[in-house]
Amino acid sequence: MRNWLPLLACLSLMAAGCSEAQNMPGGPPAGAARKAVATRGLDPALMAQVRAQAGALPRVHAVLVARQGEILAEYRLRGSALDRPVNIKSASKSVLSALVGIAIGRGVLTGPEQKIAPLLRADVPAGADPRIERIEIGHLLSMQAGLGRTSGPNYGAWVASPNWVRYALARPFAADPGGEMLYSTGSSHLLSAVLTRASGRSTHALAEEWLGEPLGIDLPQWPRDPQGIYFGGNDMLMSPRALLRFGELYRQDGVWQGRRILPEGWVAQSWRPRTTSPWSGNPYGYGWFSQRSGGYDVHFAWGYGGQMLFIVPDLDLTVVMISDPSPRPREESHVADLARILATGIIPAAEKGLDTS
Repeated sequence: MRNWLPLLACLSLMAAGCSEAQNMPGGPPAGAARKAVATRGLDPALMAQVRAQAGALPRVHAVLVARQGEILAEYRLRGSALDRPVNIKSASKSVLSALVGIAIGRGVLTGPEQKIAPLLRADVPAGADPRIERIEIGHLLSMQAGLGRTSGPNYGAWVASPNWVRYALARPFAADPGGEMLYSTGSSHLLSAVLTRASGRSTHALAEEWLGEPLGIDLPQWPRDPQGIYFGGNDMLMSPRALLRFGELYRQDGVWQGRRILPEGWVAQSWRPRTTSPWSGNPYGYGWFSQRSGGYDVHFAWGYGGQMLFIVPDLDLTVVMISDPSPRPREESHVADLARILATGIIPAAEKGLDTS
């Protein structure tokens, strides 16, 4: 996904099939500073093309679009109902980043510079590389821990191990902490262990209290490791509508219904590029990828198979795309199609907006 790819050949128009527009709770608080936008709403003809393009992709289950806090499109094309929790795969990493930010804001953790070894001492292997003492929470968030990867070809052996935390900490270093990006779900799982050890509560309990309750969303239990630590960075369950609310929380700089949920500045910290993916070329922050699309900065959560949450701040857009979570064959080319729909359909529909003449 180094680029969003050229314009798709136009498909014939078809009825948009969206649900009636809804006001989403948690619009910008009174008096909040926000960028003026030149348009409002979404152009219906262009959104009809978006629906047609999405419907032509057999792996796409749903597309949801909110603008300025209002849900303007809900396309359930196949799969589960829009309020039913689904596996968001590695988009979980963005949710985990939010929990870390809240933990810092509440004083459960001291900050991104906090070292992880003291919290995870019981699982640090004897005779470990001394660099393990230098790994910080921020390094785990940005995939710069330096530890060998547990994703890709190493994933199966990791999740089959009797202790996922110990296995991840025992991986030989492939880089220095703070160096190159080494995308590894093991690093995210260490964050879940850090949250559990520092708070004395499960990651699921924290997610329910810190995100589920204030956002009014359901966060069912998801898989745990053999020691009972909730899987960090994969297999979280959220409905498409819940994921959209989570995205709206970030679009509004961590505020929901006038209540600050994320610490002030955490969204900007999370979206600030800290490294670059060696595969996609996308900048990566604290659990969020970034890209330019249609001339705009886009920040996105990316789950395997096409579980996508896109935020386009300058257009006040939040977009969710849900896909078959276990594609066969196992490849990610489908994600380029989703990125193209955003760049050539949804963004132009927002630029044009509604005809108010």
